[in-house]
Amino acid sequence: MGDTPSFLRPFVLTPPECHHERDGNVDWYVPDGDEPRPAVVLVHGGPLPPDLQPGPRDWPVYRGYGKLLASLGLVAVAVEHRLRVVDGPDGPVFDYPLAALDVTSAVDRVRADPRVDGEHLALWFFSGGGMLSSPWLREAPAWLRTVALTYPVLAPLPGWRVDPLFAAATALAEAAAPVPPLLLTRVGRERDEVAATVTAFLDTAAESDVPVEVLDVPDGQHGFDMLDHTEQSRRAVERAATRVAALLAR
Repeated sequence: MGDTPSFLRPFVLTPPECHHERDGNVDWYVPDGDEPRPAVVLVHGGPLPPDLQPGPRDWPVYRGYGKLLASLGLVAVAVEHRLRVVDGPDGPVFDYPLAALDVTSAVDRVRADPRVDGEHLALWFFSGGGMLSSPWLREAPAWLRTVALTYPVLAPLPGWRVDPLFAAATALAEAAAPVPPLLLTRVGRERDEVAATVTAFLDTAAESDVPVEVLDVPDGQHGFDMLDHTEQSRRAVERAATRVAALLAR
């Protein structure tokens, strides 16, 4: 790939084209048909530089997931949120609260759209966006049918200053409502510090009797869906998308 940044490398699948539109900070991928459909909100990782171009909605990986989910009969919505590093009184802080507001606002807009069955939504978090699942795990609404996590970061990494409300394992332990089915895609070549957050999350889930369906990609690295163009990667992405579709159909 030469000097191509990792985030601009091709998606591991080539799903068919579909209706695509941009509205504010969200991109829509809509299948044919007039009836309301279940929807999946895609939440990218971070933190990202504020001037990064192109933004995540224009990365091949999120366009790929959007088209893939639309091919399965789902409305897919990629939200661009403002997870940045900001200056705090005691040093840099990762602005998860602001990003969480962006995600919540996008979810509200998606549920209100007439093309969407507002009682059947999934949230799919990637990488550093994984901690943005915390509010939804702590108090899951009835319309949230599944939460998917792909190579997620689920607790602050060393040196990260993050509001403690965004530690996903703690949110799971404090859940005030039944937690929806959880689907976690785990890569075998994950960085140790990220893998530790996943292990802690799974341990808390087991202690809290919350089942988590784990899809393993043994040879995959963080970002396997754009970095590892292998049959294993393609199968993992297809399995995750198909499973999300099945959980939304319940």
